[in-house]
Amino acid sequence: MEKLTIVATIKAKEAQVELVNSELLKLAEQTHAKDEGCINYNLHVDNAAPMLFVVYENWDSAELLQKHLDSAHFQAFMKATEGATEEFTVNEMTQIG
Repeated sequence: MEKLTIVATIKAKEAQVELVNSELLKLAEQTHAKDEGCINYNLHVDNAAPMLFVVYENWDSAELLQKHLDSAHFQAFMKATEGATEEFTVNEMTQIG
């Protein structure tokens, strides 16, 4: 199976930027430490808009990505940030070149 790239864009509500930032950092650390098949999991913040975060991820397979999405640490992130974001977009991509 081909590797899978994920680009997730998260826009925090203005009053919730610190919460979302903290929870994203925690999620990234736990993902690196615990999730099989995670090639990389890179968290970025927009320099001009600190409420905008982008996560660039590569996974060995869609099945291993699904295990990440089902994991306790990902579910804890979703619960902790519920209502704290204005936007949460996930693009599943395949490298073609």
